[in-house]
Amino acid sequence: MGERVWDKYLSARDREILGASGYGQRGGLGRRPAVLVVDMHYNFTGDAPKPIMESIVEWRNTCGEQGWAAVYKTAELLEAARARNVPVVYSLAARRADGLDSGRWAAKNSRALEKTTSGGLGPQIVKEIAPRPNDILIHKLKPSMFFGTAIVSILNDLDVDTVLVAGLVTSGCVRATVTDAFSYNFSVGVVEECCADRWDIAHATSLFDMDAKYGDVISLSEAKEYLAAIEAFSLPGELVPPHR
Repeated sequence: MGERVWDKYLSARDREILGASGYGQRGGLGRRPAVLVVDMHYNFTGDAPKPIMESIVEWRNTCGEQGWAAVYKTAELLEAARARNVPVVYSLAARRADGLDSGRWAAKNSRALEKTTSGGLGPQIVKEIAPRPNDILIHKLKPSMFFGTAIVSILNDLDVDTVLVAGLVTSGCVRATVTDAFSYNFSVGVVEECCADRWDIAHATSLFDMDAKYGDVISLSEAKEYLAAIEAFSLPGELVPPHR
């Protein structure tokens, strides 16, 4: 991919260690992927593509314009995946309005229990990539799509061996999801243009770390080429084995 987004943050020592350690090798992708769309809801984008310092006044978790850029690229990824009938799994943070199940979120953010004035728009997945009837929606309370959810059993039932990950934010819920996917022995592709963060350094260094240890950080064009080359999934109604 040529120059990587994290290159400017690496010291000469970092580069030397990376070369000597063996980390960063391409792990490769399998033959049965699913696309995981992590937390692409309005709370993380704001209600419109605005500069982050403008958006953050109302939307404390926003990624601003970079979040919206990732949304538009994810729409392209989903188009390519659906052309091959690849399963698409979305996550949504579904905490209670009274904050009773907010856990430790409030401990690290002084605005954690703030409410927006958006009339409930915040928790909804951005309409440009809204789920379709055959897609799967996972409700979660913590960063990873895998923590306390049924996603592993769902992916196993679909014979998925690979996950292509898109979402917000790179250093938080995306990274946590990627680490857990790796831990469950799924091959992982993180689609770079389909992820975004509030902080440039967090985005870049998290991508570096995931690419070094847990999966392959790939471009959207690479993801499209990969999807075009795999065998198409059976239609949803044909996924259930006859003996069931």
